[in-house]
Amino acid sequence: MMKLFHYHMPELIPPQAAADCAVAIDVLRATTTIAAALAAGAEAVQVFDDIETLRQVSERWPADQRVTAGERGGRQVAGCDLGNSPLACTPERLRSRRLFFSTTNGTRCLQRIQATPLVLTAALVNRQRVAQYLLARQPAVVWLVGSGWEGGFSLEDTVCAGAVAGSVLDQSGASLGELAGNDELIAALALYRQWRDRLAELLELASHGQRLLRLGCHDDIRFCAQTDVLDVLPVQTATGVLETGSA
Repeated sequence: MMKLFHYHMPELIPPQAAADCAVAIDVLRATTTIAAALAAGAEAVQVFDDIETLRQVSERWPADQRVTAGERGGRQVAGCDLGNSPLACTPERLRSRRLFFSTTNGTRCLQRIQATPLVLTAALVNRQRVAQYLLARQPAVVWLVGSGWEGGFSLEDTVCAGAVAGSVLDQSGASLGELAGNDELIAALALYRQWRDRLAELLELASHGQRLLRLGCHDDIRFCAQTDVLDVLPVQTATGVLETGSA
């Protein structure tokens, strides 16, 4: 029987714990941008926790096969081609290219879980695709790991964990008691059930949503609040490298 655990931030994963599958979540905006990039035809998304390493590695690739994206504090990093907006991930920019990507929170989360045997990324936009994959593969222990914001809790990541859990629960026939591995998973599901018809409103109320609104990112928030609009499954195929997976 599959067990789902939710951790609000990667720092809250117990030090000696192990999982069969770990799912990184950063709705605003890294995992939404990753899904959008792969849906636009990117060859892969390679993530980095620091910009200097990103630059060094990306420069080894032919210029016409690479795109760099960097974000700190919600703003695009100088010298990068893109920031952290899913709306910038168009086929014209990304088809058949590798996206070299570093953000404030999401890439830190991926680094924490990268040694797990199976690593996925999830956002609201590809929630159903992730849930279907988990149902098909049935890993025994699954972590749904929020990225948070600079070490703090983020509503949008927890509501996404609840959305994934809700989809798995509805389709599995299991009871919540059988599926839930910790209290945080039950709380995430309750949050999603309360707000599932008002997700854009919730994301705008969230503290990081408020930061993005001050930066003029209203359209990004609206995009990130959509559920099940991208049929794409980002899967780690090498350390820090995400490609489109299949069922």
